[in-house]
Amino acid sequence: MELSSSILLTIALAPLVGCLLAGFLGKQIGRAGAHSVTILGLLISCGLSFYVLYQITAGGAPVYNHNVYTWFEIGKYTASVGFLIDRLTAMMMVVVTFVSLLVHVYTIGYMADDDGYQRFFSYISLFTFSMLMLVMSNNFLQLFFGWEAVGLVSYLLIGFWYKRPTAIFANLKAFLVNRVGDFGFLLGIAAILYFLGTLDYATAFASAPTLVGKTLAITQHVQWDAATVICILLFIGAMGKSAQVPLHVWLPDSMEGPTPISALIHAATMVTAGIFMVARMSPLYELSDTALSFVLVIGATGALFTGLIGIVQNDIKRVVAYSTLSQLGYMTVALGVSAYAGAVFHLMTHAFFKALLFLGAGSVIIAMHHEQDMRYMGGLRKYMPITWITMWVGSLALVAVPFTSGFYSKDAIIEAVGESHRWGSGYAYFCVMAGAFVTALYTFRQMYLTFHGKERFTVVEHHGHGHHDDHDDHGHHKPGELAHAPHESPWVVTLPLVLLAIPSLLVGFFTVGPMLFGGWFGGAVHVNEVNNVLGEMGAHFEGAAGMALHGFSLFGPFGLVLLAFAIQTYIYLFNPSVADKIKSALKPIWVLLDRKYFVDDIYFAIFARGGVALGRMFWKGGDAAVIDGVLIDGSASMIQRIASGVRRLQSGYLYHYAFAMILGLILLLGGYWLIGQ
Repeated sequence: MELSSSILLTIALAPLVGCLLAGFLGKQIGRAGAHSVTILGLLISCGLSFYVLYQITAGGAPVYNHNVYTWFEIGKYTASVGFLIDRLTAMMMVVVTFVSLLVHVYTIGYMADDDGYQRFFSYISLFTFSMLMLVMSNNFLQLFFGWEAVGLVSYLLIGFWYKRPTAIFANLKAFLVNRVGDFGFLLGIAAILYFLGTLDYATAFASAPTLVGKTLAITQHVQWDAATVICILLFIGAMGKSAQVPLHVWLPDSMEGPTPISALIHAATMVTAGIFMVARMSPLYELSDTALSFVLVIGATGALFTGLIGIVQNDIKRVVAYSTLSQLGYMTVALGVSAYAGAVFHLMTHAFFKALLFLGAGSVIIAMHHEQDMRYMGGLRKYMPITWITMWVGSLALVAVPFTSGFYSKDAIIEAVGESHRWGSGYAYFCVMAGAFVTALYTFRQMYLTFHGKERFTVVEHHGHGHHDDHDDHGHHKPGELAHAPHESPWVVTLPLVLLAIPSLLVGFFTVGPMLFGGWFGGAVHVNEVNNVLGEMGAHFEGAAGMALHGFSLFGPFGLVLLAFAIQTYIYLFNPSVADKIKSALKPIWVLLDRKYFVDDIYFAIFARGGVALGRMFWKGGDAAVIDGVLIDGSASMIQRIASGVRRLQSGYLYHYAFAMILGLILLLGGYWLIGQ
């Protein structure tokens, strides 16, 4: 049976209705009303998304591609609001709504003491609506609308605590860096309209082969391949949204927002929009090996080098943030070797275990009264058993221990890069293998520092008035001093952790066969036969269990994970002083990583300070000197000078006037005489 447009509209609009009710009627409906309407909207959306996924995969529903509303028609160009629902879209809808629903529930506990409770629920529902519009769209214009809308909401959410200068700095940074990417993205869409004459996906992809041989004149003598230009421009958009090097600098700073946001935006949904977009555009990317090599090298660089920064972080959320950057690098690498299904598969498994790790980190932060520094934690496992166990599940999935869902998606990517012969695949293979070791290093360090070893905090009896809700409780104590002992978070926080731990463990085992090697995505993803690395791997695929047993090899990524486990166990459980010795021995490297390769400093010096200097130059040179000095003040002073000169002529003395008359007469007569000559 065919999907109905009313169901699809309900999926997209239910979160929007919740957002508007919580946002505009927040005071009238109160806190309980705000979280009830938004969670109900998400529940409807999530339930229907599962129904759509079932219909598309098992119910025999054909791919749905219809316009719901025509926005405008100008000549041969039309802009519509429409939905394209195939297996790729249906899977994304389920991931977005499911993770978002759990984040909504979790927020009840996390934001319980916050003044902006209703505003927060309104924002996260608006975010879900924007994300659904992005993934469900069937044309480039609607994609761009969703793209910009998630950017706007992420700006609002990162700066949610707008009285904190750091939060305002972080949301401005995210906004500006995303503008750079969006500029490329917009140019890419414009190039598609210019060459293919349409904004509709199906029409554009059908006529994509006509791009072969077409060029774009960059200068008079330089011609670039049209498909390559389009694909690289679109990917620049993905670099901003999906935080790829060198546009990655906004994501770690965005940890200034409340933790539920980190889980929703920076793990499961928004940052994966770029990955989804490139997979959706696979018919275009398959036309350009140059663009795919560019994607591959950028992704590989991010996978290794951003992961390295995670090793030196002490803030529990920033470790997870750098791990997100690294995993986004892995997804991008998969796109670069034409393993689009592998990228989207990793996107799905990563959404579950990374959201779990962020929410677990949030649970720890609640227990520690908003202390985020892992150096003041330790031994929390006996206080918080549910958080401890679920975070270990997420961590094992992140480091890709066989049988966890992270293993199936990450190992498939590493293998696909090994199979590929594309330019840059050798460098990429080194990066993803080394990245597996690095991931394990920072993940085990985080778990040991937080939950194991001796307690590095002290409980100080708190005199005076209860808990402060301003999210800087540690301002009233020295770091590591708590008002009362940490304890397990309430059920609204732990239930989402358990519900995310289940797919983090199991979803990979059941879906790896069809999604990666069974052509599950069908026509949603297009790969040329010559680039089909997953097809080559599928010939040796022996089922999920066989793949996992094969993964226990000590000469593959698992061996590196075991090595990292052994190193970190020795350091953090048996000999903690070694960590400081290593740090002092490798001081230059530690400084390089701690300063994030100085990329932020360079950007700040060139763009931020450069922008200020340029503004000051225009102000002093243009505004003050030319406009004020010459045009405005200059014209006034010129009139004043003329007036004072003329004023001297009107002296009131008779002999002055007689002298002027005689002088005038002489000049007149002289003039006549000259003309007569």
